[in-house]
Amino acid sequence: MLPVIIAGAGPIGLALALALAGHRVPTIVLDGADGPPPPRLARTCVLFPDLAHWARLPGLGRETATLSGWHTRQRGRTVAHRAFAAGEAPFHLPQHALEGALRAAVAGQELIRVLAGTRVTAVEQSDTEVVVRSTELTEQTLRGSYLVGCDGARSTVRKLLGIGFPGRTAVERHAVAALRTELPWPGEGGVHRGGPGGEVTVRPLPGHRWRLDWPLPEEDGLITPDAMLERVHTTLGGWHDGDLPRYELLDAGVQVCHQRLALRWRSGRVFLAGDAARLLGALGTQQIAEGLRDVENLSWKLAAACHHAPAAHLLDSYEIERRTAVADRLRAVDQALPLVRGRRGLLTRLVRGRGKGRLRLLTDGHTGDGALGAPGRYPDSPLTFVSHRAASATPPGSTVLDVPVTALDGTRTRLRHCLGGPLLLVLTAPGSRVWDAKHWLSAGLMPRLAVAARALPVPTELLVTEDYPGAAAHTLLVIRPDGHLAATLPGADREELLAFIARWRAETEAGPDARAGTTAV
Repeated sequence: MLPVIIAGAGPIGLALALALAGHRVPTIVLDGADGPPPPRLARTCVLFPDLAHWARLPGLGRETATLSGWHTRQRGRTVAHRAFAAGEAPFHLPQHALEGALRAAVAGQELIRVLAGTRVTAVEQSDTEVVVRSTELTEQTLRGSYLVGCDGARSTVRKLLGIGFPGRTAVERHAVAALRTELPWPGEGGVHRGGPGGEVTVRPLPGHRWRLDWPLPEEDGLITPDAMLERVHTTLGGWHDGDLPRYELLDAGVQVCHQRLALRWRSGRVFLAGDAARLLGALGTQQIAEGLRDVENLSWKLAAACHHAPAAHLLDSYEIERRTAVADRLRAVDQALPLVRGRRGLLTRLVRGRGKGRLRLLTDGHTGDGALGAPGRYPDSPLTFVSHRAASATPPGSTVLDVPVTALDGTRTRLRHCLGGPLLLVLTAPGSRVWDAKHWLSAGLMPRLAVAARALPVPTELLVTEDYPGAAAHTLLVIRPDGHLAATLPGADREELLAFIARWRAETEAGPDARAGTTAV
């Protein structure tokens, strides 16, 4: 098997290599940097529950804060507060810590080869392979099955493909400070407006460390060290009744948020992911989280193509799903900015309850909610199958809820722990936790579903759950490796099951015959 070549060894490129290794796909990672990035506590990222496994990489425990809640304060008064329940809390961690943990994990993988100091200089492709010329100490030629450009905002891969990258520059600018101190909200994040420090967002890190962000007016130029210290002192003093608490300034800088979207995310055997495909960050939207969602979406599709068939339709769905989801996110930011920043216009006049709406929009990107923060939905994807005879609380194309499940060998775990591998067929089977697995494996719907699992053109695992919100007994949930619901089917309806299998064969197998036959169930 030819390896997948990954240009770029930042968090997204490394995560993609790890995800592909989990699917038994070899990779070559071209690391054009001179070494790991320097530690910068002013550069952090927020990961949401659908990405929790990335926040739990070995070595990240001491660097990651699991937010206990989020508060919103207006003129010193708390106007909203949310305590995060188990499984719904965001994770906040330094970006360099995430990259360091990824590098350590990659180093232990036999299927991953990292070429240090190596940059792409030319790309050629045919129907069967992609050829990459790169520069290290000497020029070399690499052959792979596919190439993924994870090489950042100035992506060489994107430029070599001639793909446009339109958008807007400096949509927002933020002064950022990381400091060690005691604040009145241990473990909580929050947004504050109308206080002595103006608008500021605060997020915790372990070890009494915090990140503070202040949006900068458009007319502000460079932020001097004295101006930064004045912001810190005014804000901290306002939170402590005018007294400046003891603190240690650990890092500071200015974050500039751009909005750009590559016109294409796929060109033959070459794909774009992460910042090479899009830029965002305004109103708390999270670039690293979106890049990891690219990884989750693309990795299993590349694995299916490498192991089973060229899968042209399946690979097309990456751009259809991810580019559309990110375009929706960028559009939501464009619509929200005039309201949040008080710029008068049609949207500002039409939206009722502007004050409440502004505060909610300032929160959603940080907490993973709404159009600014929730995982993208793929309702119009060719991989989303809508049944009119079965439903659940999760619309097809959305991310599934985390429920207890039982595997065929009797192992009990959580649904999210089973993601990232094969396609999951999850049957709602009341009583399954009471009876031993051997009693229901050969009874009822299970034999038929086992045949269906073998008929699908990708690796499949059959699970049962006692209950799934909104789903009737004997409902079958088909869940993709990236956690998105592909279909909700009536488990006893043979025709619906056959129709789904035929649809997936058409989208995951190449050739004109793929849309025809299927296996009897």
